[in-house]
Amino acid sequence: MSCFNQRVLDFSIIVDTFEQMERTSSRLALTDYLVSLLRKTPTDIIDRVIYLIQGKLHPDYEGVELGLAEKLAIRAISLSTGLDVKSIEQIYRNTGDLGDTVGEVTKSKNQTTLFAEKMTVERVYLTLDKIAHSAGAGSQDAKLRLVSSLLTLTSRESRYIMKFIMGTLRLGIADYTVIDALALAFTGDKSNRPILENAYNVSSDLGTVAKLLAIKGLESLRLLEITLYKPVRPMLAERVRSAEEALERMEGQSIAAEYKLDGERIQVHKGKEKVELFSRRLEKITHHYPEVAESIQKLIKTNETILEAEVVAINAQTDEFLPFQELMHRRRKYGIKEAIEEYPVVINIFDILYIDGEDKTSFPYFQRRKLIEKATKGLKNEKVRLVPQAIVKKTEDLEKLMAVAIEHGCEGLMIKQLLSSYRAGARGFAWIKLKREYRSTLADTLDLIIVGALYGRGRRVGKYGALLLAAYDSEADMFRSTCKVGTGFTDLHLEHFYKNLKDTRISHRHPRVDTGMQMDLWFEPQIVIEVSASEITLSPSHTAGINSIRENYGLALRFPKFTGKIRDDKNPEDATKVEELISMYKRQMRSIKNTRPLPKS
Repeated sequence: MSCFNQRVLDFSIIVDTFEQMERTSSRLALTDYLVSLLRKTPTDIIDRVIYLIQGKLHPDYEGVELGLAEKLAIRAISLSTGLDVKSIEQIYRNTGDLGDTVGEVTKSKNQTTLFAEKMTVERVYLTLDKIAHSAGAGSQDAKLRLVSSLLTLTSRESRYIMKFIMGTLRLGIADYTVIDALALAFTGDKSNRPILENAYNVSSDLGTVAKLLAIKGLESLRLLEITLYKPVRPMLAERVRSAEEALERMEGQSIAAEYKLDGERIQVHKGKEKVELFSRRLEKITHHYPEVAESIQKLIKTNETILEAEVVAINAQTDEFLPFQELMHRRRKYGIKEAIEEYPVVINIFDILYIDGEDKTSFPYFQRRKLIEKATKGLKNEKVRLVPQAIVKKTEDLEKLMAVAIEHGCEGLMIKQLLSSYRAGARGFAWIKLKREYRSTLADTLDLIIVGALYGRGRRVGKYGALLLAAYDSEADMFRSTCKVGTGFTDLHLEHFYKNLKDTRISHRHPRVDTGMQMDLWFEPQIVIEVSASEITLSPSHTAGINSIRENYGLALRFPKFTGKIRDDKNPEDATKVEELISMYKRQMRSIKNTRPLPKS
């Protein structure tokens, strides 16, 4: 029987679902469990249930975090259970997870369902929201009381509440899995997924998508529009190896070439009173670049606008672009003023999506470029620039511009069809990236996801000896392994990974990870790093591109090396795709064939 008209939902029902999800390694099963939960959920709170499933309280762009320190969480466990802090810390050392710790403590204290207070999802959510918004004098005590009030539930409910609070809720649920489940739960047909996906691309808010779908139906999602201060999911580019291939892919279309900058892609939302900056991951990052937001507000000649741009670190003495890693010095909570002076940046605008209430994404690219030029006319500010662009028709033009871009410290070129619209969240050959690395035997450096590790030996005892990396299979929504990497790491890198990967460690292979490799440790697919390699080879152990070239063989990287770049700006689903690996392998084989010497007569 459907529970859509039910006014409340017991938190225990969500916990039942979480336990089922935690035990499975099947993506189909994860979707089925989620569909079942959604069908039991009252429509007026379905957005909140979606956020809880995602491990958050609000969309990423709102920037709401619980912000609970580990020591305060331990004190809350002590307050709610009566067990002293030292004993809790000892159990925590054994479990490595405060959720598992509170589960153990409450079990030992015989806190069972019989004595625990019944709790609704709504009450849990509102309490967590109060914790997140507690600030100022007395906020620590308020958070302590609120957390401990939630830990009076059963041991299994308390376990998941603490996991949520500490950010260790790992259910194997990705955004696209949620979209599939919503399509099945409310339309009965997964083929409606593109409508939901498009609504998500323009809103970046699965909670809103779910609530509209549940209450107003599928057609309401078609009416969702771009809105100021709600980031649009970015349009993405395909890659090519050479200028010749770039022109072939454009199939006679008129094209423009722009500098491809080695910085952080951001989306700028300018209103009459404020400017907000959002990362490629849709997180609010205005506080990292306050001088950029100030310059945009003063200089851009529109009341309301949404721009796409790249923030790049520069050498203040020479005005040369600096590598991406220099920007990481700007990712801090304190000392912002000092960071602005020590690590100056410039913002380079390359697209415009919205002007004064009008969506411009359907406009062809050459018209959007004219709108940018109009909005930035007469701009002579050092911090705000327009990305250099040239209209090109011949291979020689591209190669010459490529050389100039590299000389200026760029990664290469972005090549765009002049008639292309802006397709939020989509990847295609309307935009193409051509980087200088693509001229080597292996066409590119790759952005891969850490999914497992081997313990280190010798000098690396107590650290990771090698990391298992995977590419993203967008069709199956899976991460397929493609290499183990153990070179290119400094001691600082090794310490960084050993510390930060602890937060993503899980007891078994993640349900969205596919590999034939055996590892000492497994991780939730979250962290993306950049690697280089000499070539791509066939592999019986790795599963990226399995059966695409040869039956029972996947694709592996030969001599992979960590480049030193941790891609904090990328979600796992933004990493190198399996389809790209297959394409690169085929190009590599063609290149080898074409350069092979003729046999002697």
